[in-house]
Amino acid sequence: MFGRKKNIEPVASAQPRSGNGEPVSTTELLKKVKELEIKSKKITTHLFTGEYHSAFKGKGMSFREVREYTAGDDVRFIDWNVSARFSHPFTKLFEEERELTVMLLIDTSTSNLFGTVGKRKKELITEIAAVLAFSAVTNNDKVGVIFFSDKIEKYIPPKKGRTHALYIVRELLTVEPKTRGTNLDAAIRYFNNTTRQKSISFLLSDFLDTGYDNDLKVIGKKHDVIGIKVYDKMDMQLPAAGLLQLEDAETGEMKLVDSSNAMVRYNYQQHFFQQTETCIRYFRKAGADLLHVRTDEDYVKVLQKFFLKRK
Repeated sequence: MFGRKKNIEPVASAQPRSGNGEPVSTTELLKKVKELEIKSKKITTHLFTGEYHSAFKGKGMSFREVREYTAGDDVRFIDWNVSARFSHPFTKLFEEERELTVMLLIDTSTSNLFGTVGKRKKELITEIAAVLAFSAVTNNDKVGVIFFSDKIEKYIPPKKGRTHALYIVRELLTVEPKTRGTNLDAAIRYFNNTTRQKSISFLLSDFLDTGYDNDLKVIGKKHDVIGIKVYDKMDMQLPAAGLLQLEDAETGEMKLVDSSNAMVRYNYQQHFFQQTETCIRYFRKAGADLLHVRTDEDYVKVLQKFFLKRK
């Protein structure tokens, strides 16, 4: 990838297609949905049991009942009115108001079709989003999605339940942007305008964009924001393979690069580091978390480490 994205060209779509652009039959789609459901549920059940629940707190504590005071109970919660009535100390019990709303902001721009090792960025984003969706519904939380490119492609309001999660997975597998670019700022503003209640928001993108820092700070004050930056090894480092013809997936711009030149490879890598540092700075100023996942890395370990850290 190189340069910034301009002169966005529309991409026509007549029917659901796979990530490589091939049409997807109903049978194939159902099979893919089922496979992703099984994989996501396995990860959620065996690896995230407790971690997800502990990492994200509910709205607060609500009164549940009164019971007799026992040694060790917090004296601050003694119900003096009930205690006086029965001439015996009683204490109030509270429970966490658990229900949360999880919003997934999914970058569908064409730069995510890139991938040289492991899987493509789009496939990685799809798997991570599916795992997060099933983690949410397993914990009886609502989950919704905003698909975006340089415009809002689709909005799925947050709901609970397995059927809703499966619908999200189907959309993840078949979504195809109508335009090729990326506008993170527009997506963040749309999220802020449509999501009034505090939520856990995951922003999944390769973050090949700038100028979204102010709106990120706005949602960072109201929501629990976690960015997940996905990238490919070749996004960061060119191989020494001689003359390479590179294409910017979001503009179609072609560029001939001599990858055997050490300075060319160095400048390419520095450009990636600069983009990454900008992203890190934006999230730090917004008080938000940012995770980095490479296409050939185990994203499960990255998520699990993050959940455990937030306990």
